[in-house]
Amino acid sequence: MNNTKQIGDANEGLATRYLETHGFSIVERNYYARKLGEIDIIASKAGVLHFIEVKSGDTNYDPIYNFTPSKIRKVINSAQYFLKERKLNLPLCIDALVVRKGKVELIENITL
Repeated sequence: MNNTKQIGDANEGLATRYLETHGFSIVERNYYARKLGEIDIIASKAGVLHFIEVKSGDTNYDPIYNFTPSKIRKVINSAQYFLKERKLNLPLCIDALVVRKGKVELIENITL
């Protein structure tokens, strides 16, 4: 396993723990929708499914800039695929979770 993958996995673990301590239930991690893309974390809170993309970075680059329109579109398409595949009709929210130097920031509903 390369260093980047290890760092990404560690930050996703940190993100998961953060979400759980803030009242989210983790539904699935690293969900892959065929030909559409991957969703890092799917979580539920108050009857809403949250499709969460996790980005992290070092001190030289703010990972918030990795949330591109293209990436957000892939998450939306993958979320719709997930709902269709599971035959779910629930409200959804597309969120960004940024990890900077071990600090977590959740930005909910980034598609507004």
